[in-house]
Amino acid sequence: MAKAFASAGDMEEKTVSFTEVGDGLYAFTAEGDPNTGVIIGDESVMIVEAQATPRLARKVIECVRSVTDKPISHLVMTHYHAVRVLGASAYGAPEVIMSDVTRSMVAERGQEDWDSEFERFPRLFQGHEEIPGLTWPTTTFSDGMSVYLGKRRVDIMHLGRAHTAGDAVIWVPDQEVMFTGDIVEYHSACYCGDGHFADWPETLAAIASFEPKSIAPGRGDALVGEQKVAEAIANTADFVASTYKPAAKVVARGGTLKEAWDAVRAECDPKFKDYAIYEHCLPFNVARAYDEAQGIDTPRVWTAARDKEMWAALQG
Repeated sequence: MAKAFASAGDMEEKTVSFTEVGDGLYAFTAEGDPNTGVIIGDESVMIVEAQATPRLARKVIECVRSVTDKPISHLVMTHYHAVRVLGASAYGAPEVIMSDVTRSMVAERGQEDWDSEFERFPRLFQGHEEIPGLTWPTTTFSDGMSVYLGKRRVDIMHLGRAHTAGDAVIWVPDQEVMFTGDIVEYHSACYCGDGHFADWPETLAAIASFEPKSIAPGRGDALVGEQKVAEAIANTADFVASTYKPAAKVVARGGTLKEAWDAVRAECDPKFKDYAIYEHCLPFNVARAYDEAQGIDTPRVWTAARDKEMWAALQG
């Protein structure tokens, strides 16, 4: 029997957690659904990741209002994916910050990604009628920038390609806490369909070099304490390597995409099959690994039609 497409069969509401990861710093998590970060300064609040819809964003705002009544002044998007950015309108009119590469990806493939993710994650897009359109930044940066929320400095940086070409991380130096987006996950599969496997380990090493005391990852529980941080970084690196290396070996001997699928499953299933969205991510991950191993540096654009064709060929 064919598996339900992507997360189309996952319609069960998730339990939200709102965890303090540092003084005035919080991670909004929901059992493997996309996370959101909250940074409270002495004058205003910065949100990291908007959620997929205004409906979900209001759940974040409700949690924020449980700890502060300060205005939300900034909204940072770590990358362009629809489940991260399309809830932006719920926050009012904050300054919206992305890397310049991420902005270019919104222009190049933002609508295609929205159409694609809408069918992959129907539960996350409940209430989609409220979404006014693509989310565009009011401010972009190349390598990095700093924002002051009163006296609190927040550093927003591009440390390298990983989950996408334009990934940003957010570092709060007074607490030594980092918000990594989907570069780091915890007990959730990495989505690599728009990723850069060869660069990802170096970007993880750059994150580790900051020696964070806590991390708010892209999916999964908040990572409080250096031991948890190190575990999650190592585990993410293992997931990425375990996906890419078997596919690359198949490509090197002239094998097919289906053979790469079998090789990746043999390597990854024993370690990761119980992770959140594992079955969802796997076909997209194998397809991208197969492409990158063939020398295709820029990930091909996913469309709703390409999604279904690939799923039927591999996971169906």
